[in-house]
Amino acid sequence: MTPDTDLALDDIQLGELSIWLRPDREGIFAKLRAERPVSFHAEGEFPGVPKGPGFWALTRYADVVRASMDAETFVSGHGVNIPDQTPELNEFFGSMINMDAPRHTKLRRLVSAGFTPRTLKQVEQSVRTQARRIVDAVAPKGTCDFIEEVAAALPLGIICDMMGIAEADHRRIFELTNIILGVGDPEYASSREELMAAAMELFQYAQTLADERRQHPRDDITTALIQADVDGERLTSQELGSFFILLAAAGNETTRNAISHGIKVLTEFPAERARWMADFDRIAPTAVEEIVRWATPVIHFRRTATRDVEVGGQQIRAGDKVVLWYNSANRDERFWDDPYRFDVTRTPNDHVGFGAGGPHFCLGANLARREIRVMFEELLHRLPDIHVTGSPDMLQSAFIHGIKRMRVEFTPAR
Repeated sequence: MTPDTDLALDDIQLGELSIWLRPDREGIFAKLRAERPVSFHAEGEFPGVPKGPGFWALTRYADVVRASMDAETFVSGHGVNIPDQTPELNEFFGSMINMDAPRHTKLRRLVSAGFTPRTLKQVEQSVRTQARRIVDAVAPKGTCDFIEEVAAALPLGIICDMMGIAEADHRRIFELTNIILGVGDPEYASSREELMAAAMELFQYAQTLADERRQHPRDDITTALIQADVDGERLTSQELGSFFILLAAAGNETTRNAISHGIKVLTEFPAERARWMADFDRIAPTAVEEIVRWATPVIHFRRTATRDVEVGGQQIRAGDKVVLWYNSANRDERFWDDPYRFDVTRTPNDHVGFGAGGPHFCLGANLARREIRVMFEELLHRLPDIHVTGSPDMLQSAFIHGIKRMRVEFTPAR
């Protein structure tokens, strides 16, 4: 059934943190899609950042996809987060996701050198090995914190291995990416200064690692990025450091949250779990896509209009901020058949969990799919009764659909 909310339309302000702490969040977006699919919202307060002029919210699937595909009208170069930053900070934090063609095109071609089919093929066995090691560690316990011990461990280990980060440094990388993507949650970072300190530490780590690889090349992404050459151009130290921040954060947090929401929804829909377990290999491809749709780890990205344009009956002016709400698009009743039902065989499943198409579609989508599939293959075969107990501790964020802590229980196994 479509969820509801008792909030009046005029009381819905997506820029306010209080909205994201409410249990009727799905009902809020359902109301917007039905009655005010393109709406204007004031921006919330964030320490150290001047309050912005407000933004347009796109909540229907068709509008989100349209804006994503029209990269000339809706650009990323002014920032993909709602608060405004200087152009220098945009590039520092977001690397190429905060750029437009032709510079974005050049950088994407350069960094794609680290995501070739050969590279990903090499990673496949590492994913299996690490997933088994993770399950080996928790299997005898009968209970664990699923986030830190399972969901975070796999993507963190894989992305660090791909980049050539020493295992002794994995924990610190984990802590720094938590700060960067958890900003706004008092547990991680509540000020711009804390955010900048974490980003600078990652940036400096990247420079040190790159210097070492120039002297001693290895078969890893860092070496591939240093050596990548497109039409005689290579990544600058600034570009390398910024992409390192993006890759460490995106490669860790988003897949971690897809896996986290995946075990939660399989607990909530035991019949779908049983269907998947009965024919794992055949159903796995559609089940993974449904987990990503259901989780929608990145809740939104922002664009900026370059010209006057009409969307959903609303006139948007050149220079206006336009926010694409992926979580809402992935529940749009006009596009999805029974969107609030988790269906491991849902076909087709053109979700926007990896972005909604266009030049900024997630570069690591196939790696994420592989990690999700292998993790659940190991979990469901070796700990078949694993289930969530109690309510998860959710990240306070309008940007990342994150779970900070969540207990699971299962019959102990060897």
